[in-house]
Amino acid sequence: MFLSDPDVPIDTNHLERALRVIPMGRRNWMFCWTELGARHVGILQSLIVTCRLHGINPYDYLVDVLQRIGQHPEERVHELTPRCWTALFAANPLRSPLHRQAP
Repeated sequence: MFLSDPDVPIDTNHLERALRVIPMGRRNWMFCWTELGARHVGILQSLIVTCRLHGINPYDYLVDVLQRIGQHPEERVHELTPRCWTALFAANPLRSPLHRQAP
């Protein structure tokens, strides 16, 4: 694939470096208590790494998506993935009420 498309990198080192934080926190993830808890931790870690790869602040992304998801149409849920969210909502993300408080 990388021979015919110059945009495809030869290796995946950049992805492996981004995922390095997951094994580094292995002792913390060991206590998810259930298989379902571990699955949810994996989903969140994947979202956070994807946000970082796209240059998105993970906190801003998660706050926005968690507020938006209840009203967002189900057939357009793909718009809430980090890649699409950047183009559609990153310019004016929803904020938490805590965001307005002075430190």
